[in-house]
Amino acid sequence: MNVNSIGFVGTGVITEAMVRGLLAEPAYASQIHVSPRSAHIAETLAGEFATVRIANDNQDVVDRSEMVFLAIRPQVAEEVVRALSFRNGQTVVSVVAATERQALIDWVGAEVRLVQAIPLPFVATHQGVTAIYPPDDTVAALFDALGMAVQCQSRKEYDLLAAASAMMSTYFGIMETVAGWLEKSGLERAKANAYIAPLFASLAHKASGPGAEPFSTLSREFATRGGLNEQVLSDFDKKGGIAALTEALDGVLARIEGR
Repeated sequence: MNVNSIGFVGTGVITEAMVRGLLAEPAYASQIHVSPRSAHIAETLAGEFATVRIANDNQDVVDRSEMVFLAIRPQVAEEVVRALSFRNGQTVVSVVAATERQALIDWVGAEVRLVQAIPLPFVATHQGVTAIYPPDDTVAALFDALGMAVQCQSRKEYDLLAAASAMMSTYFGIMETVAGWLEKSGLERAKANAYIAPLFASLAHKASGPGAEPFSTLSREFATRGGLNEQVLSDFDKKGGIAALTEALDGVLARIEGR
């Protein structure tokens, strides 16, 4: 499937990742329009891809695009979106974080097909999983081309996956803690990094794909009774690690839901 023209209002990290993913062979879009803000990223993309055009301004992006992505910071979203004129029936995909759907509808001010999405940087290499709401076959097909789309049937489902995506920094933070501990304990940092990154990648691979066992089963499988893995998990739980993580997820969900 190919969309004739896709536009991006906002030219940051996620926009760059999506453009690179969309234009990797086979290309998903015939033409991509990017806003001139973040000139370095816009110019880099236009220099690498003949199908990328730097628009005159944000309104030019909207006017020239069949599907428009709002990829702007939530702090400036209202100001930017209210200033734009959209066409009735136009597909608008918002990747603005922690923003109420009704607020976006009010700011757009036209009868558009509004879909919210949470793309991650991995879409650049077609390895991303992206939550979207509400379900939309066209938008889902686009994100399937970039990895995999998860179509949420309710706002609650979407908010929960948004909260789960806030685990990325913590994931790398755990890797950094382990690698730092290894270094402090006498192992060269390069060796620590070379060991930890593939270890975590292998565990993630074990838990994904068709036929993968439930996380709880894998946890038991890797926690041999009386073994080292069981000891670490037990200590982590007893010292409040699981409770702290659960509380953190509750807190970020409350923020997403505006509570």
